[in-house]
Amino acid sequence: MERSMENKKGLIAHLNEDFPRLSKGQKALVRFITENTDEAAFLTAAKLGKRVGVSESTVVRFASAVGFDGFPEFQDALSDVVRHKLNRIDRMGEAYGNSSDSEIINSVLQSDIDRISDTMSKVDTRAFEMAVDTIINAENIYVIGIRGCAPLAGFLSFYLNVMFGKVHLVSTNSLTEVFEQIIRINENDVLIGIDFPRYSMRTIKALEFANSRNAHLISITDSNRSPMTLYSSCNLLAKSDNISLVDSLVAPLSLINALVVELSMKKTDEVVEHMKLLEDTWEEYQVYNSDEINFIDENKIREYPVTKYGKS
Repeated sequence: MERSMENKKGLIAHLNEDFPRLSKGQKALVRFITENTDEAAFLTAAKLGKRVGVSESTVVRFASAVGFDGFPEFQDALSDVVRHKLNRIDRMGEAYGNSSDSEIINSVLQSDIDRISDTMSKVDTRAFEMAVDTIINAENIYVIGIRGCAPLAGFLSFYLNVMFGKVHLVSTNSLTEVFEQIIRINENDVLIGIDFPRYSMRTIKALEFANSRNAHLISITDSNRSPMTLYSSCNLLAKSDNISLVDSLVAPLSLINALVVELSMKKTDEVVEHMKLLEDTWEEYQVYNSDEINFIDENKIREYPVTKYGKS
């Protein structure tokens, strides 16, 4: 069956529409193809099956299941998508090329508002409550977010550490280092993975490893079709489109902020006690500037003799 480009919306949208009725293996194929279109277009049925972890026959049946006469025809359609797909620079040019400065800022801010609204309309309160309870009851909390997601992971881990003091931020440049940092994870711990397209293989492998250790898993991602959901049963979803050079982190950050607020409400006494300790420490050591700076007492410093390499 021949499919025109007009009939496809494109092809990826068609696959997403067919997604609910597909088998488990076929859904895995959709996930891979959606997020690795450029690569998938050049893979044979056998190689595509190997990359996804399904048989070659499953790939062939998948092509028929989504309306093609065979895999070669499906691959041709996928190649058309790649040839016609705009890169980020092109998309940004189409979206903002003829806009003034004021139009750009209004457009970007409105787009972020729309992302938050979309996230609000699709929030899964049961998953949110499960995430809160899982974090509270965990012995150790691991947080991982790679590349563009690293600021989100850092923000979340900072405030979790304020509340719980048993937080491990997995920050790394290699898969080997990821495993080194989570090697002790077990069924009493939780791993919170933060990942948005393009998905990081290191983050996905970290969830796979934690799942093999029977750890609790929470994913903060963009869709139920995210590869994160292959391992996590507690999924917090936030909208994150990428029209410009940078991915919008507004909706994911807002979701994380809500998670932090809910956790702090559940742990009010501990949070207040810890924050009081922090405030006292900040004030004593002048961590933050104030209108009147209390300079360190030089007389006290003189009580400690200084050697060539510092205080004795």
